[in-house]
Formats: sequence, C-alpha cells, structure tokens
Amino acid sequence: HVQLVESGGGLVQPGGSLRLSCTPTSPQFAVDDNDMAWFRQTPGSACEMVSSISTIRHIWYADSVKGRFTLSVDHTQNIVYLQMNNLKPEDTAVYYCAAGALGYSGAECPPAFGGYWGQGTQVTVS
Repeated sequence: HVQLVESGGGLVQPGGSLRLSCTPTSPQFAVDDNDMAWFRQTPGSACEMVSSISTIRHIWYADSVKGRFTLSVDHTQNIVYLQMNNLKPEDTAVYYCAAGALGYSGAECPPAFGGYWGQGTQVTVS
C-alpha cells in the first residue's frame, strides 16, 4: 500500500512563498514512473487540480497559478515539489499530492477511490 506524505504547508502573508513536498513512504514507488499531481480544496468548493506532471514529463498548471507555482521533481530523492510564490489569500486551501489521479475532477479531495493520495497539508495566506 503506497502512501504519499505532504509537508511544507503553513501560514504566510500575501506575496510570500512556500514550498510543498510530496514523498512516497515506499522507496519502491518511483514518482518518475507515475503521473503526479497537486490538488487543493477549500470548504464548500470542489477539488481542484493545480499542477501535474505526466510520465512523459509534461507539466501542466491551472490558469489560477500559472506563473506563480512551479512543480519540480527531485529524481534522486524521489520527491515532488510545488514551489508557490506570490501567494494570494485565494490560494488558501488544503493541498494534496496524488499519484495516478491526473485529470481528476470531483467534489472531494481525496476521492473515495482512484489513485494514491496524501493526507493533505494546510496552506493559509493571510
């Protein structure tokens, strides 16, 4: 059973930066071999994919974060990062790392089934 662990969330002022990390608990799970994505959710809103990287290394960003967020992968350490700059209050959400959930669009993060998801990390911009 693969688990993904997010870290790096916290409280930051508008205009500030945070870097989220996503690490699989199993070293046998290679992020390079999986579609990886970052999602976020605020209370009352649907689960939103904000960035993703496919197995062919195509990186995608939601329009709302384009130019401010950067997804990267440390291939040696097997970690997926989300660098978030120029944060805005509307970026406040619980952020989730997921594998095998590319393109997921649903009401809840994480969904009842499908892919591997982390437990989420809170990002508050205020």
